[in-house]
Amino acid sequence: MKTVVVTGVSRGLGLATAKRLSADGYNVVGLSRSLSDGYKALMAEQEGRVHFIPFDVGDLDAIPGVVSSITKQHGRIWGLVNNAGIGADGILATMHKTDILRVIEVNLTAPIIFAKYISRGMLAAHEGRIVNISSIIASTGFHGLAAYAASKAGLEGFTRSLSREVGKMGITVNCIAPGYMETEMTGGLDVHKMASIRRRAPLGLPEVEDVTGAIALLLGPDGNRITGTVITVDGGSTA
Repeated sequence: MKTVVVTGVSRGLGLATAKRLSADGYNVVGLSRSLSDGYKALMAEQEGRVHFIPFDVGDLDAIPGVVSSITKQHGRIWGLVNNAGIGADGILATMHKTDILRVIEVNLTAPIIFAKYISRGMLAAHEGRIVNISSIIASTGFHGLAAYAASKAGLEGFTRSLSREVGKMGITVNCIAPGYMETEMTGGLDVHKMASIRRRAPLGLPEVEDVTGAIALLLGPDGNRITGTVITVDGGSTA
């Protein structure tokens, strides 16, 4: 059974990813700061195939240790899904420096460090999959999300470069850029704002399951020759 590490599994896309991958037969190791009821229920449903480690991905110095611990307990890591991310909504000129740095650490630096240590086992085995979760905001921009957009754009550049670095060793590295999804987060937006967002997506807003399908594709055998790319899942809103 192949082991996949997924960060940010407490809710939303991370939780949905853990559900999809465990259903597909992977051994899933989920990392989040706290254990949610949803993930706890998944662990009970998929006993022995879904695991949890409380971890703050912003604790960069602790990443090598947690990767080592996972490897000792579960064996070589086949896949990494860098899903954990945060936003800091506000005008850049008035944002606190610590908030800016936190966004960069969680959204960009942490995925790089996770990939650094997990890819070592992949290089030794000449196979592996890395999937980084970006956002359409990396390319479209968004008012009040300058630091967030920068972190996601950086993640896409990192993905392309790393794919060239490790491709000859049988490792694929890709990004998925979701658009607005039908989640609890968008459910809290102004009704008129949501109506405008929905009008821009000719296929309708994607569900989290649409994004997990793309993740499953990249981790599975059908993704063997896909690397260094950004797959957009947004219902056509950026077409």
